[in-house]
Amino acid sequence: MSFQQGLSGLNASSKNLEVIGNNVANANTIGAKSSRAEFGDMYASAINGTSIGIGVNLQAVTQQFTQGNITTTDSPLDLAINGNGFFEVSNGSQTLYTRNGQFQADKDGYLTTNTGLKLVGYPASKDGTIQPGAAVPLQLPTGGVDPNPTSGITVEMNLDSRKATTLPATAPQIDFTNAKTYNDATSVTVFDAKGQDVALTYYFQKSATDTWNVYATANGASVNVDGAGNPLPITTINFPPDGGTPTSPVGTVAFDVPSTTNAAGAATLPITGIALNLTGATQFGSGFGVTNMTQDGYAAGLLTGVTVEKSGIVMATYSNGQAKAAGQLELATFRNPQGLTPLGGNMWARSYASGDPTVGTPSTGNIGALQAGALEESNTDLTGELVDMITAQRVYQANAQTIKTQDQVLQTLVNLR
Repeated sequence: MSFQQGLSGLNASSKNLEVIGNNVANANTIGAKSSRAEFGDMYASAINGTSIGIGVNLQAVTQQFTQGNITTTDSPLDLAINGNGFFEVSNGSQTLYTRNGQFQADKDGYLTTNTGLKLVGYPASKDGTIQPGAAVPLQLPTGGVDPNPTSGITVEMNLDSRKATTLPATAPQIDFTNAKTYNDATSVTVFDAKGQDVALTYYFQKSATDTWNVYATANGASVNVDGAGNPLPITTINFPPDGGTPTSPVGTVAFDVPSTTNAAGAATLPITGIALNLTGATQFGSGFGVTNMTQDGYAAGLLTGVTVEKSGIVMATYSNGQAKAAGQLELATFRNPQGLTPLGGNMWARSYASGDPTVGTPSTGNIGALQAGALEESNTDLTGELVDMITAQRVYQANAQTIKTQDQVLQTLVNLR
């Protein structure tokens, strides 16, 4: 027994206590990964069958990249990774890696960490198309979305085959203020190039067996008239005897909406070439009903919120009900994550030991799944760490006892006469 053995044991136990203490200190740190002290025995250079070790040394402090628990939050920009991936963030000159998904939008719309590092990923074009390639800092649009004039309308409905014809004998053959001159009507709001709303109403008039005239008004004015100003149909629907898919029109019917004045008193712009799709219409012996009506126009909108999908696509939502991709974050994995260089602040940097990152989008390969509105807790097992702390403390005391015992042996030798 020598003082060196006991001293090395004290040093090793002290380092172990430091590692355990750091793990305990970061038990509530989002995305933190615990560490483990690893030790090795020491021998003199000449080893034989009777060699006695000369102590212990700290060989490595390894990071434990096991999965932490995931808890939900109220922030849509809180992100958690369930798997092996790391978020990529940039300080402007270097890409760093983190498991801390606490992100926020800064004054310029960039998604950043709480220390200002920018989350990177693939950008999106103005129309919301993701553009894979070189990763750049992800930035939310700071303005609104431009209006889009209506270009197509799809109507799925049933016209009651039991209805009688309502076609007047003389022109005008329909009076929009007289419900006796048509059978049914339905409305949809469309938009002009300025995003101003136009109330478009369709009137369905049974003119013969299996035949229906379709009229339309925009803000109360007929969209199709003859030379005398009398309303004309924009199309005629012909059904087969079984009342199924119309035999005509086939495909879409194009019509124009003239300039009008809407309910707000604003003069609307003409809307040309609206494609009306009636292939979803039927004529069965049941009441009139519209099961679906869609149109592709919308007014201008302001940014109202942000969501992140499981695929990592960042969606911007607007006051007009539209949503558009603003980018897609990418994740990185490493062949040897224990080789990453810890920088503090829940950040790591690549190193020669870690190897180069393999990047990809969430839920591809072994990168891991992304969960929005959630955070990954520290993977520290607090109960286990406290037990390890007690064990390390006992080992420290035992090594101190070996030094005390060696001192007593030497004192005995000194006292020999």
